[in-house]
Amino acid sequence: MTKPGDPGHAAAARADAEQASTSGLALLDREAGTGGESRQSRAVGARASWTLRRRLLALVAGLLIAMSAVIGVATVALFHASSVERLDSSLRAAAERAGGATGPNVPNNPGLAVREFLSVPGQPDGTLGAVFVGDQSDAAYIAQGEFQPAGPAATAALGEVPIDRQVHTVTAGDLGDYRSLAVETAPDMRIVLALPLDAVTAQTTQLAITVAVVAIGGLLLALAVGPFVVRRALEPLERVTETARAVSERPLDRGDVDLTERVPVDDERTEVGRLGTAFNRMLGHVASALTAREHSERKVRRFVADASHELRTPLASIRGYAELTRLHGGDLPPDVTHAISRIEAESVRMTELVEDLLLLARLDEGRELGALPVDLGRMLGEAVGDAQAAGPDHDWEVRATDAYTTVVGDEPRLRQVVTNLLANARVHTPDGTHVVASLERECDEVVLRVSDDGPGVPPELIGSLFERFARGDSSRSRRAGSTGLGLAIVRAVVEAHDGEVDVESEPGSTVFTVRLPAAPPASPVE
Repeated sequence: MTKPGDPGHAAAARADAEQASTSGLALLDREAGTGGESRQSRAVGARASWTLRRRLLALVAGLLIAMSAVIGVATVALFHASSVERLDSSLRAAAERAGGATGPNVPNNPGLAVREFLSVPGQPDGTLGAVFVGDQSDAAYIAQGEFQPAGPAATAALGEVPIDRQVHTVTAGDLGDYRSLAVETAPDMRIVLALPLDAVTAQTTQLAITVAVVAIGGLLLALAVGPFVVRRALEPLERVTETARAVSERPLDRGDVDLTERVPVDDERTEVGRLGTAFNRMLGHVASALTAREHSERKVRRFVADASHELRTPLASIRGYAELTRLHGGDLPPDVTHAISRIEAESVRMTELVEDLLLLARLDEGRELGALPVDLGRMLGEAVGDAQAAGPDHDWEVRATDAYTTVVGDEPRLRQVVTNLLANARVHTPDGTHVVASLERECDEVVLRVSDDGPGVPPELIGSLFERFARGDSSRSRRAGSTGLGLAIVRAVVEAHDGEVDVESEPGSTVFTVRLPAAPPASPVE
């Protein structure tokens, strides 16, 4: 196993990265079978999720269907029962008329007896009657004012009606269903009178159809008007959502944030009104906390800027006296010479740290930077030449482009961005690492990339790599001193130029990418 600094360490790191990638792909293939089902279940669950509006509409539709069904069934059942009751009253009245007309002198001939009590005035059309004398029987019914024989099936059905002065429903063969009443007029002789249920059944069916049509129409109307009503009722919640979205889109991580967004509240007594009031109160607390945080950070930035400014003079004095003592101090003991050299080196390092802190403090305060055309291609070539002189054991490469790569900005600060990225690659990678600095034009942006094939950045440090005083662990060699502010300065300067910076890293490949707005092409001089 090679160590950082040994020959061939970079190539070995790339081989290990390729092997790890192959193993990772195999593991993904093995997990695809078990993970596919869970992903499909999550997708089905996402599709099955309903919004509050849909749930309200479904609830209203369900309640309307249930209420319509209950009301319809109850209405039809009550109407049918009352219609049958009226028919039974008519049947009893017809039986009384027939009994009063015939009296006890009913003819022994069943056919004559039937026609006699069916011919009583007031008997409605469709009335069915039967007379049973011993083993003899006959049945007939009124059809359009004329007597028609009822047939054996009707006669048999009427013969089964019990003599209990109660009305019973019978099926008289092809004639349909009837309500029947049996009366014993003499020993071994009885008459049966029946009225048809056809009219009652038809009226009940018509009522059921009418109720169903009205219920369906009302449901369709509710479904058509319901979305508008629900949308109007949920408008206060929509205002809460819009306010929350507006707040979430504001940059709250830095700067003086003035949260002026509030939810309009029409009535605080309603549930939505109480929600809006509570949300506004929460926004007020958040705004107060952000203002207090900004004031505190502003004091810290002012302190850092003032302290850094005040430290520059004593550090310069310490460095100057150390150099003066070393150059003109005559013959000094070796331990004193070593101590003075260490004082000089540490004063240089402290001066760099103070300068970096002062630069970050000025950038945090939003001080304006220069706005002149800067040729990044020329700057990159010069910076890589300086980096090659500082790190001759690395393999440096420049990949330039013929495209227009000029930006508008502060040249010293942009030069510091390039220098810090190259220094980061030099300091934190072993000797023999191949470092590539490339410059490209992508649409309206100039893209600077600094890549190396070193060990890479640990995944747990990627998120905080551009934070101040962030340092890598032992996987990235720290042979030279590092303040941990280089990449923080890179991000601050790039963002001050309306650009972006990010990093992608894995063992054997680390790429820092800087995107800056390209300057408009210069107009030709006529």
